[in-house]
Amino acid sequence: MNKKQLKKQIKASLKEQGFVINKNRIELPSDIVKNKIRELHETSVRHKRENASNNLKKGEKRLIQYIARGSEIDPERIRPSLITVTPGSIEELLFRYASLHWSIPVSSGYGRRLRFLVMDSHHEKLIGLIGLGDPVYSLKARDDWVGWNSEQKKERLSHVMDAFVLGAVPPYSYLLCGKLVAMLAASNEVREAFMEKYGNKETLIQKKVHDGSLAMITTTSALGRSSLYNRLKYQDRLLYHKVGFTKGFGEFHFLNGLYDEIYKYVSRNFEPTSKHASWGNGFRNRREIIGKCLKALGLTSDWLKHGIQREIYVIPLAENTRNFLQGYDNILIEYNQSVDDLFEYFRERWLLPRAARNNNYLNFDPQSYLLWEQGG
Repeated sequence: MNKKQLKKQIKASLKEQGFVINKNRIELPSDIVKNKIRELHETSVRHKRENASNNLKKGEKRLIQYIARGSEIDPERIRPSLITVTPGSIEELLFRYASLHWSIPVSSGYGRRLRFLVMDSHHEKLIGLIGLGDPVYSLKARDDWVGWNSEQKKERLSHVMDAFVLGAVPPYSYLLCGKLVAMLAASNEVREAFMEKYGNKETLIQKKVHDGSLAMITTTSALGRSSLYNRLKYQDRLLYHKVGFTKGFGEFHFLNGLYDEIYKYVSRNFEPTSKHASWGNGFRNRREIIGKCLKALGLTSDWLKHGIQREIYVIPLAENTRNFLQGYDNILIEYNQSVDDLFEYFRERWLLPRAARNNNYLNFDPQSYLLWEQGG
């Protein structure tokens, strides 16, 4: 595809997704609401499903067995447990399969990664997903909340992870288990898994041995303001703190069939820019690749500004998270909140009252969850 054709295809793709092109820039439609935001993501989600590996398609019959039928769930007997996802396992296939059902395209995470299935150990079914990866370096709302300077951030950002996926699958989602999954991300077990995987390991860039302490998790809402994380508490303590909104930059609107062409164009016309041997010998990330392409086509990198602002949350995991991240404290005074304790609170506060007043979960049929068997 030549330069002229690629430029034409990019504009056509953005219009098809629902963006408005106005004087060589893109804008959101004027009537933007959550459903409209979902529609803007549809192309990228559909492309991600189309590119799903044959293992997922071939294994769908097996994977669907982990999705519960609503009528077989007894809310009184739900018992969550965290299962760590390991490469090449059935758990990894199930994580990838379930993430294809999200209404926005799920990232694979950056750098370090910890992934968990939240399983119902009584019913032996999937409740939801937790995916943690490296945080972005520049996030003003987070940095303002922590109160660190550039040197402190450089020294301590490795003690922060970002939740790139958090959520429940049906029928558990009908029982407000999205809140449960969000709570479990802050559990002792997640901190311990981080410690086990990254404690006493040398950091990639700074070449320093990491003590394995996880001080904070960040996340962003999927669709504007979040009802899932808002005012989410454990006992009397707020778990998720709202700190602001993203600026609406990203690349999801280019991650469809055109990204491969964009990558080919940049690879042919630009030199790789990775500055560190451990990063490999290519370009730093997708955003850089798309930005270079846009500029070369005369569209400017402003086209990366899709305008969808996502609410930013921080989840401190210790009483002294701020002091630790600022470098004033060297030992975390961690909150003691196990999976079992968090679940008992959730069970009484949300699960059982929801089940008593709304039994829609009973109608869920896992056949409706199939992606390929029904041609979805």
